[in-house]
Amino acid sequence: MQVTGTVQGVGFRPHVYRLATGLGLSGFVVNEPAGVTIEVEGPPEALAALRRRLSAEAPRLAHIENITDRTIPVAGGEAFEILHSLATGPASVPISPDVATCESCSAEINDPAERRYRYPFTNCTDCGPRFTIITGIPYDRPNTTMRAFEMCAECRAEYDDPADRRFHAQPVACPRCGPELSLVRTAESGRSSGGGGIDPISSAAALLDQGGIVALKGLGGYHLLCDATDEAAVAELRRRKAREEKPLAVMAPSLEWAARLVDLSSDEAKVMGSWRRPIVLARRRPDAPIAAGVAPGNRYLGVMLCYTPLQQLLLEDFGRPLVATSGNLTDEPIAYRDEDARERLGGITDAFVTHNRAIHTRCDDSVVRVFRGAEYPIRRARGYAPEPLLLSARFERPVLGVGAELKHTFCLGFESRAVLSHHIGDLESYEAMTSFLEGLEHFERIYGVTPEIVAHDLHPDYLSTKWVEGLEGVERIGVQHHHAHIASCLADNGRDERVIGMALDGTGYGADGTLWGFEVLAADTSGFERLWKLRPMPLPGGAKAIREPWRLGAVYLEAAFGDHAFSLDLDFVRTTGGDWGPILQMAQRGINSPLASSAGRLFDAAAALCGARLRSAYEGQAAQELEQLADPSVTDAYDCSVAEGEIDGVELIAAAALDLAAGRHRSQVAAAFHNGVARALGRSAELARAATGLSTVALSGGTWQNLLLLERSTVALEGLGFEVLRHRRVPCNDGGISLGQAVVAAARARSQGSAKVRPWLTTSAKAR
Repeated sequence: MQVTGTVQGVGFRPHVYRLATGLGLSGFVVNEPAGVTIEVEGPPEALAALRRRLSAEAPRLAHIENITDRTIPVAGGEAFEILHSLATGPASVPISPDVATCESCSAEINDPAERRYRYPFTNCTDCGPRFTIITGIPYDRPNTTMRAFEMCAECRAEYDDPADRRFHAQPVACPRCGPELSLVRTAESGRSSGGGGIDPISSAAALLDQGGIVALKGLGGYHLLCDATDEAAVAELRRRKAREEKPLAVMAPSLEWAARLVDLSSDEAKVMGSWRRPIVLARRRPDAPIAAGVAPGNRYLGVMLCYTPLQQLLLEDFGRPLVATSGNLTDEPIAYRDEDARERLGGITDAFVTHNRAIHTRCDDSVVRVFRGAEYPIRRARGYAPEPLLLSARFERPVLGVGAELKHTFCLGFESRAVLSHHIGDLESYEAMTSFLEGLEHFERIYGVTPEIVAHDLHPDYLSTKWVEGLEGVERIGVQHHHAHIASCLADNGRDERVIGMALDGTGYGADGTLWGFEVLAADTSGFERLWKLRPMPLPGGAKAIREPWRLGAVYLEAAFGDHAFSLDLDFVRTTGGDWGPILQMAQRGINSPLASSAGRLFDAAAALCGARLRSAYEGQAAQELEQLADPSVTDAYDCSVAEGEIDGVELIAAAALDLAAGRHRSQVAAAFHNGVARALGRSAELARAATGLSTVALSGGTWQNLLLLERSTVALEGLGFEVLRHRRVPCNDGGISLGQAVVAAARARSQGSAKVRPWLTTSAKAR
């Protein structure tokens, strides 16, 4: 039998061994680069039982894609055994993500009778590092960073015992033979405080209790920690990290503690406590014992539970929640190499808690929301990457999607798999570009795949686009940003038919060279037609208008009311009206004021008007705060015209302004605005259906991170008889763009010369 899927590093061979020996079968099981091979002989009924139970009773971390079998001559063996892995052939087996500490290991490190009592690197077949320590395939200890640690006799006995839960657990270790922990105070010029009877964990807990900042080495990189209940400590971390207002993640000691911080639904609690252990964005409790500076002005908190024994021991010693933010300066990739961490984080932290188990691949924490009981990913990284997506159509040639600029990921497509990388960050610096190239080289090597087609965004100034232009010996395909969004949603749902695609985000480079961002498309994976768009509006100051939403508020009000905008009885006008003159002149004359049909900028204008945010400290802040401001009990909606290919957002802003001037509470205005956008989308979908006959809608783009808009739009569309597709496994934001690029490029390569391929989508050069 040949078994493919995520079947290495998840206890699958021990699973096969136990089934086979229990059924009295002989033969062997072995890891190979393409999966797991089982050669087995015995009575037909026992063979049938094995075949059936392989999937039905598979380990919780295993994901079987396919089982193929054939009959071979009887070998006449008497026993069943696990053979040493074979390392020849194409390496196409999926790599398991890192797995949070299981209950057995968690209990073991707290039991003084166990030899791994308080050992921070305890793991077994059901938990521990995978993706971040793998250097090659097949997944065996020599192909991990654990190769530096030779197992002691006791660990070897566990590893070789089929009845032990550490049977063939590759990272198995103990205090005698495994990695060691140390604490290094930055003021001590690198002198270690580990060993000599000093416990780095309790020392770190004491330092945190005194208001200090600690850099902790995790599975995929360093976290920066401080007391989440200490306002001064949080403020100092923000100052040193240069992170002004963007929310900080919190690590809670337990699910019970998490429930004291946020109102957890049963579904949110289930996701938070799963083996993936993502950061879950949930509504903050009014009485949460947490410093206001953790998430200033934000009704939500990002909370996660411990996922390594080291974190568990530290949180148990500390006894209350910790800020656990990525170990980097703002907008840089997370630090994961020790020397680099000391250089980059030395000016931020008071001490490092580190160890001598190397991290091979950096991997940040994943972030999810929960929508209608299901995970709705915001950032896909630890615990999820690099699980492949199985697609309905095969890649006839290997494809690489290089992603966009913000929230960057890349995607490697081969056979029927799309392997989306871990979150890398914003591709705007040398460090981020280096992280992208290192990750790509690693994926290409371990999977044995060399891309023949490389897909990229049409934006000529993206670093990823410029990098692709320098490649030789590959077919380069430019994919329009919003087409990639819709294709990503289709792939995420295992679909590839033509749909009505609603791509809402900040801004993306359009096929006509203008800025797009609120698009209703008729699209499949090979091409698209732009049916509707938001009425384009100028962005006075270009990128500065994104950082200063009040500029958009002024432009929209002037478009709605002309000179009468200055006389509106609005706090917004009184606060900013004196600065409108130069801004409006720029917009009217087209000076550094590109036109954009952008949902993000429409929400920015509404946020400024409602007093939610005049200036943004980070991307998407104004829209996020408008969502949180909105009263979900409000059901009325502002109206706007949907005609001649345009949705008139100016009318939405005008209605909001008149309501505010009449004294309506801004929370109700924010809600009616959301409802108005949802209503306009419903109308545009009806018109699109009348024109195309399509009845399925796919929602993608960063604006759909707004769950209020997502819920109201989904209800409206379903009420009109549409099937609604939303993201489930990859982010709706630009973190999913690379997947869309890969499937579009593959579809177009399959249909070269087809009339479905739009000439403006052929290459970035033609797009320009």
